[in-house]
Amino acid sequence: MVSSELVEFRIWHSSYIPIFFSMFCMVYFLAYHIIFPNWKPEARSTASSCSISLVHGTPAVILAAYAVWANSDRGFASPNSHVQNLVLDFSVAYFIADLLHYLVFFPRDYLFIGHHIATLFVFTTCRYLAFHGAFALLILLVIAEVTSAVQNIWTLAAIRKAESPLAAKIHNSLSPAFYAFYTLARVIAGPVFFFKMGSFYLSGEATNVISWWVSLSWVVVVGSAISLSTLWVFNNWLELYRERTSITKTRDF
Repeated sequence: MVSSELVEFRIWHSSYIPIFFSMFCMVYFLAYHIIFPNWKPEARSTASSCSISLVHGTPAVILAAYAVWANSDRGFASPNSHVQNLVLDFSVAYFIADLLHYLVFFPRDYLFIGHHIATLFVFTTCRYLAFHGAFALLILLVIAEVTSAVQNIWTLAAIRKAESPLAAKIHNSLSPAFYAFYTLARVIAGPVFFFKMGSFYLSGEATNVISWWVSLSWVVVVGSAISLSTLWVFNNWLELYRERTSITKTRDF
């Protein structure tokens, strides 16, 4: 049984979390005070969140893909490599920084706050409690973050579309491609991999190295995240269809 004191020691004395967290805080500060100082308060904070997401997303995909490729032991119960632990620390630091953003500026956005807390639980238990299973989580991280750059550009354009014709044009033209890319990653690739992961952990084959409650909690959290992502993109497809249909009807008149 790992004591809470030992876990805390490992987090703050044997990891890169403090370094990465400081980096994300610095990026947020620069975005908030230097890059977007004249934006409206809500848009300013959201754009700053997008900035740290951009710094995290694509690098996380590259690092996670390399960490999986570089480790010859690729299994759902394989021990974490040093590089895999580094990638987990990188993502944990990002989610802590972005969670603070939501707690300060959007404390009633319970969906995103819950998502970040659940993600932090999965990554930290893998990194500091189970010491196994990073392979599965990093594959899921690649699938989740591969759309990050496009999503952040889409979000920034959405923030400014009411004030900028260029932003509105970018948002409208980017939406179908972004939704298609997101659907491919989160609604198709994600569930396929999750089925393999869930089947393995629910079979009990990993219980000799990963506690049953830990692997089960990962299955619940990941399954819930995939369901919410599917619902989110489905609603956006519906909204896009309604908008395009409305424009077509208006032109007919």
